[in-house]
Amino acid sequence: MVVPPDELDPATLRAVVESFVLREGTDYGAREFSLEEKVAHVLARLGRHEARIVFDPDTETVSIVDARACAAAPDSI
Repeated sequence: MVVPPDELDPATLRAVVESFVLREGTDYGAREFSLEEKVAHVLARLGRHEARIVFDPDTETVSIVDARACAAAPDSI
């Protein structure tokens, strides 16, 4: 189930994004980025509709996925 970011309280949205960033251990290349920069990057992608927040009711987990993945497999998300 896709959850629109604007339906979340700002503090909850930030907590979801921080959890995702910390869990993913995203590699941004040669330059190190702070947690704040990584969170801002993910929030920007959500704002541009390049990423989606997805809730899985079976496992009760939340993740953030590339929007193209949602479009490619709408029945599984």
